[in-house]
Amino acid sequence: MASKQAIADAAADIAKRDPVLKRMMREHGVPELHRPRPRRSHFAQLARMICYQQLAGRAAAAIHGRFEALFDGEPTPEAVLALPFAELRGAGLSNAKATSIRDLAEKVHGGLVELDRVARLSDEKVVAELVLVRGIGVWTAHMFLMFQMGRLDVWPTLDYGVRSGFARMYGIDPMPTPKQLEPLGDSFRPYRSLVAWYSWRAADTVAPE
Repeated sequence: MASKQAIADAAADIAKRDPVLKRMMREHGVPELHRPRPRRSHFAQLARMICYQQLAGRAAAAIHGRFEALFDGEPTPEAVLALPFAELRGAGLSNAKATSIRDLAEKVHGGLVELDRVARLSDEKVVAELVLVRGIGVWTAHMFLMFQMGRLDVWPTLDYGVRSGFARMYGIDPMPTPKQLEPLGDSFRPYRSLVAWYSWRAADTVAPE
């Protein structure tokens, strides 16, 4: 997890390299990759991200709150597996989301996804493990890397807000496709997460939950 000082130093570095990012830093400050909340376990955060997929914030928060209320403390793989599937559905989770959370619990409990060692893995290997879980794709894995693990060189080209904001910052028309955006981030290594955050600001969107 990158410290706030490391993020500030990284922002200063890319601002020196690029006048557009210098202006964005002046207008929006240092990227906020640390969530202003108690830090959840990796499992609990992934379960939360599944709850929030494709839902508006208030509705997602209500469902996630009911999901967490099923447990004594944070949800764990073992606690999820001990619950009847109907209880997960009763918290308001769709069949697909309840299945995804159960699949996550099974793969973590069985050792196929080793959340206790992800801090030692490269970004690419973390993504490769997470996408083994039903309902977790590359986009979710990238958000996990950025906001749960604080990785500084994630480039979420599948995110519409990143593509839109990057195009707006640099006057690119039409908006680049994910494949076209990929090489455009190369000059900002190893701090592409920060460029993504500024792209969300340029697109006038908040960073995803």
